[in-house]
Amino acid sequence: MNEIQDLKDSRDQLLSEAEGLHAELLPLEAVLESEDPIEPDRKRELWDKYNELKRNFDSRNNNADLLNRKISRRENLANCDSLMVGYIEAMDNWTGDEQELNEKRQSLSTRLAQIQQQAVEDMAKARQAETDAATAYAQAVAWGDTEGEETANADAQKAAKNLTAAAEHNRRQTLMMTALEQELVTVDKYIAEAQEKHKGIERTALWLSQTVLEEQWNEAAKALFDVGGKLWANYRLLGLDQINLMKLAVPEEGENFGKWTWHELSDRSRQYSARDLVQLNSLPIPQQPENLSNPEQRKDERNEQATTEQRDLV
Repeated sequence: MNEIQDLKDSRDQLLSEAEGLHAELLPLEAVLESEDPIEPDRKRELWDKYNELKRNFDSRNNNADLLNRKISRRENLANCDSLMVGYIEAMDNWTGDEQELNEKRQSLSTRLAQIQQQAVEDMAKARQAETDAATAYAQAVAWGDTEGEETANADAQKAAKNLTAAAEHNRRQTLMMTALEQELVTVDKYIAEAQEKHKGIERTALWLSQTVLEEQWNEAAKALFDVGGKLWANYRLLGLDQINLMKLAVPEEGENFGKWTWHELSDRSRQYSARDLVQLNSLPIPQQPENLSNPEQRKDERNEQATTEQRDLV
């Protein structure tokens, strides 16, 4: 944290200097932009002074911006665990909101489909009843069935009333369907908003993850070059060439844009003596897999497997 505070102090100092330079620039700008005549030599002198101040002003602002990025990065690294917990919790909340909204949308869609189907069926049924009554009336007239004609006429009037009632009901159902459709539009808007919020937080979390992974990469690279420096020293003390290691180039991630090469190995190797390198207790000894550690055991296992295969063939 002291390092971060030092960076903040340096940034504040740069910004303070930039503010002072800006105060010096203002009167020069006023003079140079004025329409009052200025002698050429004097004007050139003013422009030279202005350009110098402007370069210094821009330089301090740029350096302050670079320090701001370093400060932000290092603060994120220092607080990465708590920050990531917050991001994950926020993403889970938006995911829960989206799930709840999708359930509401499903309910609205189901209800809308039911009302639409019922409205179509009711109107079709009412129209069919009116058609059937008219057909029965026509048949009664054709056959001279006076009683049937009266019955069919009554049915036709009843069917007409039912159709009118069905049309009114359909009108009300249409209003309900319109309201449901509007509600679906609103819910879809909220779903899109939840997805957008989730995506934004996820992206922020991924930036933090990238920062942490970059630092882990750099630490792993440094560990690799620590071993590589010893290996380079060992080659040198044995009088061997380090041709393969000279091909090594590992990029550095994060604040610095560069790469570690064999020069780094060569520099590190100078700190090791033969006495340092023969201290094998400081080196991890690779463990062989259990099934390869005992050749006799492997031989017995192969013989047993061959015997089993022969029995299977018989």
